[in-house]
Amino acid sequence: MTKPPRDRLVPTKVAALAAGVSEATIRKWVSRGKITRYGSPGRSEFDIDELTEIALRRRH
Repeated sequence: MTKPPRDRLVPTKVAALAAGVSEATIRKWVSRGKITRYGSPGRSEFDIDELTEIALRRRH
């Protein structure tokens, strides 16, 4: 999987807000393979498009 463009990556806090969940839930989703984590150790980043898709599915 290729890394998304830099302008689509957001930190954990923003990812949680975008998905409507807690930061702990974002971390759980990563460990379960539900979402892809990008970034370096100590700096997790997530694709805002992937998060938006998940948030929309959760509402239906």
